[in-house]
Amino acid sequence: MNTIEAAAVKGDRRRRRRHTDEFKANLVAACSRPGVSIASVALANGVNANLLRRWIEQGGQRLPSVDPVDLPRDQAKAAFVPVQLDTTPSPTASDIRIELKRGATTVIVNWPSSAVAASAAWLREILR
Repeated sequence: MNTIEAAAVKGDRRRRRRHTDEFKANLVAACSRPGVSIASVALANGVNANLLRRWIEQGGQRLPSVDPVDLPRDQAKAAFVPVQLDTTPSPTASDIRIELKRGATTVIVNWPSSAVAASAAWLREILR
């Protein structure tokens, strides 16, 4: 379905695309449905999102808002829920583990995290 009245390109010179009023009205109507973003409608129809916003404003419609009043009740009453994290350190979490493989041989080196500079220097020398 071609929604553009004139061809977008004539020779090497670009021309401004002109969209039909019906096409504009269809896109504006698609944006007014709940849960639909203006950017997704614009992208799906090959139109710039800012242009589509202008069409919505020119049509006298209001842009979709994200006010809690417009949200469903279960989303409007969402609250912060604290989560308890396990703060006990695991014995291997404080180690730096480097695993080197060459063919069938594997070398695993564990460094204490307090010697991070030494492990970085060692790895730099190995990789030269």
